[in-house]
Amino acid sequence: MTIRVLLADDQALLRSAFRVLVDSEPDMEVVGEASDGAEAVRLTRERRADVVLMDIRMPGTDGLAATRMISADSSLAHVRVVILTTFEVDDYVVRSLRAGASGFLGKGSEPEELLAAIRVAAGGEALLSPAATKGLIARFLAQGDTADDDPARAQRLAALTVREREVLVQVAGGHSNDEIAERLEVSPLTVKTHVNRAMAKLGARDRAQLVVIAYESGLVRPRAE
Repeated sequence: MTIRVLLADDQALLRSAFRVLVDSEPDMEVVGEASDGAEAVRLTRERRADVVLMDIRMPGTDGLAATRMISADSSLAHVRVVILTTFEVDDYVVRSLRAGASGFLGKGSEPEELLAAIRVAAGGEALLSPAATKGLIARFLAQGDTADDDPARAQRLAALTVREREVLVQVAGGHSNDEIAERLEVSPLTVKTHVNRAMAKLGARDRAQLVVIAYESGLVRPRAE
């Protein structure tokens, strides 16, 4: 199945470079380009995109607002947003994860990393590597604005089984299903089942939001850097 990709960036030169890269892959195609967030939301609906590569800073409706709009639209529940950013705006990245983005990637990443990110997001996984990224998420969740936190999340943790909590802690550590399976001495399929159940109980869109919930609820505490 071909992954339908939408490019959202106010710099035409960057969009052109991304288009050439994405269209060169046999399992991907660029279905549209947007220069601001409002256009990105509209084209996501019209072009039936699977993955949106979203810049944070754009004129008018920015990438953060656009991500919230996409995540709030039940007809776009299948769409995954990958934030393209630089390390100077990590606080906005965390807000985007809270709003429903599946992860983020630095604009200085290698082409192979960008293509891998699209495939990871399209597959429903969270883009939370490398380890430095996880540390940044933890730090900003601890220090940033928490006005939009859901106070019921901590209470909803009570609905998780002991094993689901254990798996959630491992997910928050950025570990893959295979790594968690090895750590807990269970099968990867069992881990996947626990992850899916935890997402359903906590109302999480994907693994990225599971990580955010784990920190915001206090189940996992950020480590000092």
